[in-house]
Amino acid sequence: MKFIVSSNQLHNHLQAISRVIASKNTLAILDDFLFTLKDNRLQITASDLESTAITGMQLENAAESGSIAVPAKILLDTLKEFPEQPLNFDINPSTLTVEIRSANGKFTIAGQDSADFPVLPSLKPEQKQAVTLPAEALFSGISKTLFAVGEDELRPIMNGIFVEIEPDAVTFVSSDSHKLVRYRRTDIRPGITGSFVLPKKPAGLLKNLLPKTDQPTVLEFDEKNAFVTLSDYQLISRLIEGVYPNYHAVIPSNNPNKLFIDRLELYNSLRRVSVFSNQASNLIKMQLTGNQLTVSAQDLDFSVSAYETLPCSFEGDDMEIGFKASFLIEILSNLTSQDVVFELGDPSRACLVLPATHDSENEDILMLIMPMMLG
Repeated sequence: MKFIVSSNQLHNHLQAISRVIASKNTLAILDDFLFTLKDNRLQITASDLESTAITGMQLENAAESGSIAVPAKILLDTLKEFPEQPLNFDINPSTLTVEIRSANGKFTIAGQDSADFPVLPSLKPEQKQAVTLPAEALFSGISKTLFAVGEDELRPIMNGIFVEIEPDAVTFVSSDSHKLVRYRRTDIRPGITGSFVLPKKPAGLLKNLLPKTDQPTVLEFDEKNAFVTLSDYQLISRLIEGVYPNYHAVIPSNNPNKLFIDRLELYNSLRRVSVFSNQASNLIKMQLTGNQLTVSAQDLDFSVSAYETLPCSFEGDDMEIGFKASFLIEILSNLTSQDVVFELGDPSRACLVLPATHDSENEDILMLIMPMMLG
């Protein structure tokens, strides 16, 4: 099994899929990349059992098909030190020795038997559903919702992005019970109905892989697994099993009070004022009156406090409402519009944060944050 490959090209492909490898694995073979050579195409696989990332490269100089598992860390650490140059790989299937020849020397790595590498899962034909999405749409759906995914071991169903596919739209939802994000695309017409919960780790892997392609992405899934196929990469993920909560029920519909404000002004103000909040609660208070918003925080334990006033437009009854500063900062940093709209009922009910204008008429984004009680 021999082939010649560009050092930079190989390193870039390996680095992209290496994120799937866990820091501590129950099986030693999962610390390796699986190299499979067939018909001048090199396929490289990395897995942690729950998620599997695959990439492929077409080679001009290759001979003798075969497969071997190669330790990921030593290979990545070696490749990143090479300047761009062709590397000659010579793999002995009987001794499982990998020899890498560069312009100036030779490097020898002990591989492992490819038969020990986990078998890839497959989709059940009777349950399989498929939809083709623009890479940009899938990237946006994941990017807008990933930050709000929960991390509750007692409610694993919340620890992923809920993907809801309807005949004329695709919706991405995430929530950690304190905040919720719903991102909806109406320019996609899947023509099918289905849903699944994609775990946080493979969602993060996809977020890094999707910018590498501008080709349509094929998403296939059944009740247990999802396959996402890009031009040069494929991600296979085991799905979180269970029924996702009815997120529609927690989105308030009657919100008579509306605050219109510059997003960046509020974001920067919150970052400054929150420094003075109590370290345990991270509570900031927003006082709304007419055309003025006062953002304040205090920590009585250290006798520090701060406030800032910002111009705004407020329609409704004067009110005071409290939020966890870090949650509100996260929400504002994941919106892109110049101005945002806060839709409020009363200080004890969930607050909606919406962009004042959408980047596209085909996308609809809604963010929800639960208030904190003011003492």
